[in-house]
Amino acid sequence: MKLWPFKVIEGHGDRPNFLVNYQGAKKQFAAEEISAMILTKMKEVAEAFLGCTVKDAVVTVPAYFNDAQRQATKDAGLVAGLNVMHIMDEPTAGAVAYGFDSNVVNSNVKKNVLVFDLGGGTFDVSLLSICNGVLEVKATAGDTHLGGEDFDNRMLDYFVEEFRRKERKDISQNPRALRRLKTASKQAKRILSTCTETAVHIDCLYEGTDFYSTITRARFEELNIDLFKKCIETVKRCHEDASIDKNNVDVAVLIGGCTRIPKVQQLLKDYFSGKDLCKSIHPDESVAYGAAVQAAKLRGQGTEEINNLVLIDVTPLSLGIDVTGGITIVVVPRNTPIPLQKELVFSTSVDFQKEVKFKIYEGERVQSKDNNLLGQFVLHGIHPAPKGETKITVTFKIDNNGILHVSAEESISGEKNQITLINREGRLSKEEIDRMVNEAQRYRMEDEQFKEKILAKNSLEDYAYGLRKLVKDDEVIPKVPSGYLKYVAQAVDKIINWLRHDVPKDVDRYNSKKDELQEMSSTISEMSQHCARSKKKTPNRHLKEPTSTYSTALPEMTAISGADSSGAVPNITVCL
Repeated sequence: MKLWPFKVIEGHGDRPNFLVNYQGAKKQFAAEEISAMILTKMKEVAEAFLGCTVKDAVVTVPAYFNDAQRQATKDAGLVAGLNVMHIMDEPTAGAVAYGFDSNVVNSNVKKNVLVFDLGGGTFDVSLLSICNGVLEVKATAGDTHLGGEDFDNRMLDYFVEEFRRKERKDISQNPRALRRLKTASKQAKRILSTCTETAVHIDCLYEGTDFYSTITRARFEELNIDLFKKCIETVKRCHEDASIDKNNVDVAVLIGGCTRIPKVQQLLKDYFSGKDLCKSIHPDESVAYGAAVQAAKLRGQGTEEINNLVLIDVTPLSLGIDVTGGITIVVVPRNTPIPLQKELVFSTSVDFQKEVKFKIYEGERVQSKDNNLLGQFVLHGIHPAPKGETKITVTFKIDNNGILHVSAEESISGEKNQITLINREGRLSKEEIDRMVNEAQRYRMEDEQFKEKILAKNSLEDYAYGLRKLVKDDEVIPKVPSGYLKYVAQAVDKIINWLRHDVPKDVDRYNSKKDELQEMSSTISEMSQHCARSKKKTPNRHLKEPTSTYSTALPEMTAISGADSSGAVPNITVCL
């Protein structure tokens, strides 16, 4: 966090907020708002490419995202002005891409496919079976805090220590130096995927001291070997959860930028006893490919093969209820196929109890305090009865997006009472989402105005430099009076100087300045065209003729007529 150019502070509801400088003022943004900004940018990119408005979207998330993270992603899509049709696990999307790229989706031969997804900040492994158009996730495992950033940080620490050792200077508390070194470390990591050694050179890294070092692929692997092995341990856990032996895996598909690291590939290949890994799909684009296929299916705009595709995903973590004694009773075990609905019956623990408080947890630990609290609610109006007589049915429902809905119902003597869990623990309220939507719209308008101003400025600047070049053109100079060219050149220089120092708040001044230049350019064009027409009408007096046709006699000229003639020279059209 010390490398980030912004601060993380506590926001409403104990949620993290980001404090940044926006247009010269301090501004707080929730994580959902930052995510919404990214989605908004992607929406703009898609609309520019497609030439139409984009309203619906399939958004992918790491498979090991919990319920709160999935809901936050959906909220971010809403703030961005998108209808999120589906929250899709990234490994599942990668498997869809593989299935269509290799034409195995509709094969009647079952294939067990392991998707190894190692990205910049998260790591996921999913084991799926593909057969007859059905992609069924058997198990998923992962780590939402393992990825390329961790490899970069290991190299960063190595270089910081080397700088301290060589120069006797500590840069560990200097954010600017650390950011520059982090950027160089990231670049070195990428180079080491194709080269066995690379150099890192940064001018004036700290207190005027340059930094120069080299690092080998072997040293990089040594720095991160424990993290690489952790990836393989996660693969092993996924196999165990799916009850599928590694020898029964037909193919291991690599997605995510960090799967380019040779050591990662080697360890995974060794784990599968030398079996070749699938590298045929683009590691950076395969997830988007799979999401696009799912979007086409949901909109009914795909091919018959796409529209008949069936995806069966799983819940990544166990879900349960806290009971007396502070332990979690599991209602939905991890890796249970979704969507699903499960019920569990509870009884009151106190005589004549009138209400029951439910706490919903997510995780694999026995004690509730060690798991993640998703939310809590109270069921009121319970029929008073002795302890254990009143029965309450709790229903867990997980939708296609992996988002949980919980309801409780009590019935005695035909009386029923029901409540549905609207889990907002640590999440955005409807009012907050509405506020963010309105703010996002305002920011979009401000961005459009800023973009319009920058485009107008750039257009004026390009035109000014183009006109400056025109007045110096060898073909233009003989056709336009030098006085006018000088006037235009001075006007252009004045506008260029104005662009460097003045910052107008609207586009009108840029456009008016450009109009002035365009008028000058039109005048130059008209002068040039007039000159060209004049040349066509005037006989060329310099054509070579036989010498005998020339008259060597000159007209008589007095001193006065000569002087008159001399004075008239400046008025003769230059092009003649």
